[in-house]
Amino acid sequence: MRFKMMQTKREVELKSYLLSFLADKRDYTIHVGCDSQNFSSKTVYVTTVVVRFQNRGAHVLYKKEVVPKIIDMWTRLWAEIERSVELATYLEEDCGIEVSQVDMDFNEDPQFPSNKVLKAASGYVSSMGFIVKAKPNLLMATWAANVLCH
Repeated sequence: MRFKMMQTKREVELKSYLLSFLADKRDYTIHVGCDSQNFSSKTVYVTTVVVRFQNRGAHVLYKKEVVPKIIDMWTRLWAEIERSVELATYLEEDCGIEVSQVDMDFNEDPQFPSNKVLKAASGYVSSMGFIVKAKPNLLMATWAANVLCH
């Protein structure tokens, strides 16, 4: 699985890079998330892994995908969850790296359209064994994904 580093945009093979990067590290958590943005003829998805160091910053890796424009909100947002769960599962099962949290760029406030997907998405992510967080909680992985979508 190929990802890029946010700081340098250098491409790395995710498993070998993370295992090497984390080998001598302590006191970190792993956050996974995805965000998408529609543009005129395309939808851009950015999936992120954030290594958060307790009170010492974070390290961000990401994968950007461009697909034909997805107009239906439910379909576009559900694809964000599928990407996040696929990545979290890969990290835990194939890499042996514990995922601390899956961030969802969905809002707990019913006035926001993404709220319509929240309960189903939360249930799905939780059923896969992951801790899931949504807005207004601190969501570093979806924040980074949002920045990289634009």
